[in-house]
Amino acid sequence: MNQDEQKQLVAKTAVDALLEKGLIFDGMKIGMGTGSTALPAVKRISELLANGTLKDIKAVATSYQTENACAAWKIPTYAFYDIKINGHLDLAIDGADEIDNNNNLIKGGGAALLREKIIEYNSAKVVIVADSSKLVKTLGTKFPLPVEIVPDAYAAIKRELEKLGATVTLREGLRKYGPVITDNGNQIVDCLWKEPVNPIEFENLINQITGVVENGFFTKANPSVFIAKEDGTVEIRNF
Repeated sequence: MNQDEQKQLVAKTAVDALLEKGLIFDGMKIGMGTGSTALPAVKRISELLANGTLKDIKAVATSYQTENACAAWKIPTYAFYDIKINGHLDLAIDGADEIDNNNNLIKGGGAALLREKIIEYNSAKVVIVADSSKLVKTLGTKFPLPVEIVPDAYAAIKRELEKLGATVTLREGLRKYGPVITDNGNQIVDCLWKEPVNPIEFENLINQITGVVENGFFTKANPSVFIAKEDGTVEIRNF
C-alpha cells in the first residue's frame, strides 16, 4: 500500500475499533486532530454520524483546518472553554510526525501543536493514527521538533535551544513571504539534533525557556497507537 492508502486504512481501522470497544459513544466529547492522517479519521466519524450510528457528538478542533473540515462534514464543533466541554474531553484522535518505541511523539508539522497538546493532555483517552513512515528509533534527529514561540523572543530562544544542541530554523511560509504564523498568532522554529535526546526531559527543558509557548514533544499522553503498514496490516499498541 502507498502512503495515502495507509492513512485511509489506519483511520478507518482505529475509529471502527474504538466504536466496537465502546470507546466512541453517543454524546461524547472528541478532540479532532490536524493533518493528512487525522482528517480521514474525522471523515470516518462524520460518516458514522450521517448514517445514524453515532449521535450528538461534541467536537473540539485542533486547528482552523480541522474546524473547516468539521463544518463541511456536518460535525458540530465547540470551543474548548465552552460550558458543554468544560476543559475536558472523552477522547482525542490525531496523527503524529514521529513515533518512537515508547510511543513518545513529535507533533506540530502542521503548526497546530499548542492546541493539539491542550486537547490531548486534557482527554481521558488519546488515539494516534499513523502510517509506517512515522516509526523511528529516536525523536528529533530526522524530523525537526517544532517549537511555538513569541516572535519578539526569537533571538533569545534560538540561543537557548542551540545550547541544548539543536540546529534551529525559523519556519518560513509556503506561498507567502516571511515566517509561518500559527493559529494563535505566534511563530514556529524547527529544531534538529545530530545525536538522540531524551524527549521526556527535553519537553520540560524547552518549555522552561522564556518566550517558548509550547514544543512538539508529546510524552505525557500515554496514547493508543495505530500504525498502518505497507502490506495492508495495522499494528496496534497500548489499546
